[in-house]
Amino acid sequence: MTAVVDAADTVPEHHYTHHDGRGATPHRSNPAVIHRELTTLDVHPGMNVLEVGTGSGYSGALLAELVGPTGAVTSLDIDPYLVRWANLIHHERGLDHIRCHTADGTAGFADKAPYDRIVAWCTPPVLPKTWVDQVTDGGLIVTPLPIAPVPMTTAVVKVRVTGGRPRVEGVFTGGYTEATGSPKENLDLPGRWVDWENRTPAPSWISIAWREHDDHLHTGARTTLARLLKDAHTEPYDGGEVDWPSWRTFAAAHAGPQLTVAGLTTGLLAIGHSTEASAAVLQQDGTILADRPDSPSLTVLRDWLTAWETAGRPAPDTYTPVLTPGAEGWDLRLTR
Repeated sequence: MTAVVDAADTVPEHHYTHHDGRGATPHRSNPAVIHRELTTLDVHPGMNVLEVGTGSGYSGALLAELVGPTGAVTSLDIDPYLVRWANLIHHERGLDHIRCHTADGTAGFADKAPYDRIVAWCTPPVLPKTWVDQVTDGGLIVTPLPIAPVPMTTAVVKVRVTGGRPRVEGVFTGGYTEATGSPKENLDLPGRWVDWENRTPAPSWISIAWREHDDHLHTGARTTLARLLKDAHTEPYDGGEVDWPSWRTFAAAHAGPQLTVAGLTTGLLAIGHSTEASAAVLQQDGTILADRPDSPSLTVLRDWLTAWETAGRPAPDTYTPVLTPGAEGWDLRLTR
């Protein structure tokens, strides 16, 4: 942590996040979380580093400080506006060993590979094979990854690549916006796995892990969302304040194909169970919503919550990570 703290003392955060010419950018992460991820990345002077997600440019400036003038940083972002401004701000500060490029970060950047370290501030759908191929033997990747095929269920992992094979060395709470093929206009809406979205009379959306069983009109998703919005049964969760990172991870690890995530109230997430005939979710504020008081999904959700409490509300780092290879990369799942 000492090296990152020293770098943070040198890099003017506000100059990047609230630049006088560009103004404030919403594409930025909590500095404390950035420092944690960069400490986990274990960057040393002289290293070649790939950053996926340029954002305001602040994290790239920290990386440039950590690798020093003998190292190099390549930063990628899908948004050309952010890339142009980050390059200019780096130039204004006299940094000539970091370059930002407009690109789909999930493909990596082969021109400057191999990399000693790769860090991502956006969530790919899987651990990309391109990243594993472009990192040096023994190199590290620090990235958020989905732990279920629904949005907002993620963990940050430290991955060591040896002999072309990735192995998870650490699991941490957290996550960042989904990696997308074009700039996101609505930062409140997930960039992936949204099965239905309402824009009027108020924004709402839903993601169902059983989407492969839905029809081409998304009837199941539409109906499930409507059940949770109109005349829904509500009740308070009687287990006290919800530890959301713990509950989110537990549900993603145990719920299976009936897992459902929704945004029913602006700024609040809800996670629970649904089928073609019923639905029940727990919101971040501790409110349970269901299609009716005797909902089968409500019964299942209560059972999940009881199991979660019985397990002691386990922290994400108490799970065993499993990487499963596929055509595009490795899926991450957590087990206990």
